[in-house]
Amino acid sequence: MKSKKSTYEIAVNTLQLEAQAILNLIPNVNEDFKRAVEIIAEIQGRVIVTGVGKSAIIAQKIVATFNSTGTPAIFMHAGDAVHGDLGMIQKDDVVICISKSGNTPEIKVLAPLLKQSGNLLIGMVGQLQSDLANLADLILNTSVEKEACPHNLAPTTSTTAQLAMGDALAICLLETRNFNEDDFARYHPGGSLGKRLYLKVAELALKNKRPEIQATASVKDVILEISQNRLGAVVILEGTKVLGIITDGDIRRMLEKHTNLLNISAKDIMTLNPKQVDKNMLAFDALQIMKENSITQLLVMDQDKYFGIIHLHDLLQEGII
Repeated sequence: MKSKKSTYEIAVNTLQLEAQAILNLIPNVNEDFKRAVEIIAEIQGRVIVTGVGKSAIIAQKIVATFNSTGTPAIFMHAGDAVHGDLGMIQKDDVVICISKSGNTPEIKVLAPLLKQSGNLLIGMVGQLQSDLANLADLILNTSVEKEACPHNLAPTTSTTAQLAMGDALAICLLETRNFNEDDFARYHPGGSLGKRLYLKVAELALKNKRPEIQATASVKDVILEISQNRLGAVVILEGTKVLGIITDGDIRRMLEKHTNLLNISAKDIMTLNPKQVDKNMLAFDALQIMKENSITQLLVMDQDKYFGIIHLHDLLQEGII
């Protein structure tokens, strides 16, 4: 039978339930949570995160967040653990076992084995009266009042709580380790986030041609230089000194005002004092300058020498925008 509630009502109710579940976790940031952060921050080994079903999926995400923020971590499926994967756990590792009930068959078998290994066992669990909670050295309480599922069956609110608790743990560890932007860039060299933190304008400028022309050049030569280099602009020089810039927009505006182009040279239509950036500036910072000044090109300088040009399209291609 079709629900009498509108799609809007169902969606809003789901988000409200899950948001409240996260807020309800705040009192659970207790001494066990603090101790978990302190121990993980000091271990010589890795964090092994395990679970089964939807909790296993959350475990994989937490592992990914740990690894990208400086905490070495490995995912171990609870079902596979008792069939050989327990061998991945080394003596200096800490294990986080995630389970809503703490009483699934896989967890009931796995938890005692983890205790026997001598590794610290952290239980991220939604039932405090469970096998996992009873065996865990530390408990991260992710109890929820009800699932967002109207039948209170499909893991929704409970997995959101697990995910949020994992994020809280990861960010505490990040802060504890003073994990900074340079560290983040080192772990994300291929992604757009990492590029924001390490990609410099010099690397972009070197991929482009270097459009330039002398101040006395004719309008025809200016147009040819802009067209051949496909950057929508040309830098105007006097010897090696930068005087200004001419963009394709400047050319259009000039053609609207003048019909006789014979006596017009580059210096007559150039824009003086074009925006310049040092070659060592981060591409992301250069993007902010483009946005603030509503421009699509920037001159790149090596101290007082013209180094090249970057275009807004260069930043688009690198995924900076």
